[in-house]
Amino acid sequence: MTESEFVMHLPCENCGSSDAKSMYSDGHTFCFVCHSRTAGEEDTNHIHQMSDKIHLMGSAERLQKRNISEKTCQFYQIYQYDQTLRFPYFTEDGVLQGVKTKTKRKDFRYEGISTNTLFGQHRFPSTGKRIVVTEGELDAASCYECMPGWPMVSLPHGAASAKKDIQKQIPLFQGYDEIVLFFDSDEAGRKATEEACTVLPPGKVKVARLEAYKDASDALQSLDSDAVRKAIWDAKPYRPDGIIDAKSLLTLVTTPQQPCEHEYHFKGLQEKLHGIRYGELTTITAGSGTGKTSFCRELAAKLCDKGEHVGILELEASNRRTALGLMSVSAGVSLHLGDQDEEQLTSVFQRTIADWNLYLFNGFGSYDPDLIYNRIEYMATGLECRVVFLDHLSILLSGLDGDERRMIDTTMTKLRSLVERTGIALFLVSHLRRTNSDQNHEEGARVTLGQLRGSAGIAQLSDSVVALERNQQTDSERSLTTVRVLKNRYSGETGIACQLEYDLNTCKFIEHEAESTSFNPATDF
Repeated sequence: MTESEFVMHLPCENCGSSDAKSMYSDGHTFCFVCHSRTAGEEDTNHIHQMSDKIHLMGSAERLQKRNISEKTCQFYQIYQYDQTLRFPYFTEDGVLQGVKTKTKRKDFRYEGISTNTLFGQHRFPSTGKRIVVTEGELDAASCYECMPGWPMVSLPHGAASAKKDIQKQIPLFQGYDEIVLFFDSDEAGRKATEEACTVLPPGKVKVARLEAYKDASDALQSLDSDAVRKAIWDAKPYRPDGIIDAKSLLTLVTTPQQPCEHEYHFKGLQEKLHGIRYGELTTITAGSGTGKTSFCRELAAKLCDKGEHVGILELEASNRRTALGLMSVSAGVSLHLGDQDEEQLTSVFQRTIADWNLYLFNGFGSYDPDLIYNRIEYMATGLECRVVFLDHLSILLSGLDGDERRMIDTTMTKLRSLVERTGIALFLVSHLRRTNSDQNHEEGARVTLGQLRGSAGIAQLSDSVVALERNQQTDSERSLTTVRVLKNRYSGETGIACQLEYDLNTCKFIEHEAESTSFNPATDF
């Protein structure tokens, strides 16, 4: 068989990767991200096989040069066949999907279906004390040879796609107390380490380094297994640079920045809050049945129409109801009321959700708050959602025992930290306490910050608080909703922003101007 040698890295036109495409000496190319291939001069010798059924072929043998035992090769099912090494890739459930092959001249090919998993991932539990991630399959096997029993996995596409590959497995890493990144000591490995650390759960990541060797495989080839073990045991916690000289901020503070990432489509609300900004937590509050969910769905649908990546966790609604509500807003038709024609629903779906970057949480009712934090973090880091809606705070805590005020304080602190860490814009729906007067919020009572349910932490930790007020008991006023800004950390402007009229036929709010009232510190705090 004629062998070809690696020549250079190239950008891939198929998947957009900047350097995952490799060119070989016979002219053929192969992308290790999307697995696309172009033919070379001797293509009959370099056909990229894609079979419907992938099998394990060959046998586990000691890799003499690498000092990797037959036992380790059998554990990872690294088999030798027809002068090639075969590295199997399985789904998270342990189903064989593909095999990466490597010749003695380092000609890599992939057979089968691409997976989102890491090499060796199926051999280890989804939770544990420590997991080590290396760049290559033989590095993972070398680490396992030095420290049998410990979870050792590797990136499927090397350093160039480290961030993308790790993003796909955020739920796995959330289950481990410690994540050790053991990438090559070259510049590419160091860059991959920095990029990977930005998407992994903070506080868990450690970085292992080898000073005398390029990687774990090189160290084991030199019979220096102690160096591998020492690098893992002595891995240093990842500490991003956090202290800077303020004199270096000239460019940062003098470069003009846009006031927001997205404008509110309600003019009055935009004039008060000056837009939606990443890294801010906005609380939407109102009495029961006032329209908090409908208000959030309209905001979400508008953002989706603009191409924004949006995550929605509606803990009191099924995904069907949420999806139909969003489709109704975008299409201006009440799709969730009555029997709808399947053809019409399909047409609207294709024009809306099929084109949106929208992700929903599949659940209903109260959940362990830690699970919700993890799902929001995954939406932000793994799915790159920049705006997330959580509806609502009360049901998130309803199944827990303990002091409600303390639980809300803890939850708000964690949500605030999550927003700061991920840089998302989070919209949080919160309920109100009953008023001390005869008039309730369902009858149009004015909302104040002090009426937020359970704790002052909601008001303190939110960047903005927006209240909806509507009298549901009178025919003359029941269709008008007053939008009141109770808190505005960005500009300090509070008070009535506008009045909204909800159209049941189009599922949209129609804005009406409202006379603003003067700020009253006795009631607005």
